[in-house]
Amino acid sequence: MSDSEPDEELLELLRQSLGINSGSPPKPSDTKVLKDAEYVYDHSIDVALDTYGTKAAAATIWTLMQEKEYSFKTWSEHSLHPKPKDENTVNFIFLMDLLNFCFWSDHSDPTQRFAVEYHGQRYTGYWSLVAAIHRALEEDIPITTPAFWINETDCSDDVLKHVFRSVTPEPIPLLDERIHCIREAGRILASDFSGSIVDLISEADHSAAALVILLVTRFPCFNDTATFESRPIRFHKRAQILVADLWACFEGQGYGAFHDMDKITMFADYRIPQMLHSLGCLRYSPSLENCIRNLKEVESGGSWEVQLRGCSIWCVELIRREIMRQHPKAEINAVLIDFFLYDTMKERELERAETIPHHRTRSIWY
Repeated sequence: MSDSEPDEELLELLRQSLGINSGSPPKPSDTKVLKDAEYVYDHSIDVALDTYGTKAAAATIWTLMQEKEYSFKTWSEHSLHPKPKDENTVNFIFLMDLLNFCFWSDHSDPTQRFAVEYHGQRYTGYWSLVAAIHRALEEDIPITTPAFWINETDCSDDVLKHVFRSVTPEPIPLLDERIHCIREAGRILASDFSGSIVDLISEADHSAAALVILLVTRFPCFNDTATFESRPIRFHKRAQILVADLWACFEGQGYGAFHDMDKITMFADYRIPQMLHSLGCLRYSPSLENCIRNLKEVESGGSWEVQLRGCSIWCVELIRREIMRQHPKAEINAVLIDFFLYDTMKERELERAETIPHHRTRSIWY
């Protein structure tokens, strides 16, 4: 370096000492979900991964995805998912994933389970929620408007009970918790983001990981964590699926434009572990498998549940890596694998082809 050339390292240190931004790109955000999932996998004793089963599943998943031409565009092909690419759809997706948890029923008779009737069709599970939101909007109830959520005169608990009413005697599970999530999110949006979900998304500056971190740090009802072996474990299922649904709905453009979708893991719920077990990827200890097969509840935040969720995240990551190893030019991420596995599991449920029940945990996290 000549005497006339500046020392860039010293200049950078000077900028930092004066609090001046150098203009270099910020360090990428990291949700730490994958790191925590690997830790759970390394220390699990009741859930294990089958290496050969995982590799075989990767080949099967990739082949089927190619045959079905599966991509993020498949998201919009579902009849109930919103189609317009506008702010109203952003609000719809936010509410949908704010409340996207715990739809399973104790009833053995499917006709008695919580269900929503919409346009002459009966919907259960996740689709019952989506149908209920559409139904409310068609009844001129502004259920996707954040300002409405905190107006307890117009948006009373009774109005919300009406919005999520069932066509069967069984009500929607955890209704009180859902109402709490709606009120809490409405207050935070009003106080911190001018009541605008678009403003919230804009603050993440097109970073998927940054939006997840923003959601879990500002909204307690998105902060999906547990403790395992005295260590905090992050899952952030609903925060991550909110980002993924925006990405898929808007096809990576506009409100769904994120430059780091590879930072998003699969969404640790009760359906994907079921599918991974059916594919021969996951193995359970006798006591855990007995609990699941006998439809006994798995404690929320307990060791079994953390192992099921953590190992599932890590398993999908290994499936993704195996697909990339076999097909280096593949455009694949954990989100697409999760979407595909979920859709496939729902098809098996309709065909009554499930080989093991899903585990049963009551919580707002999934």
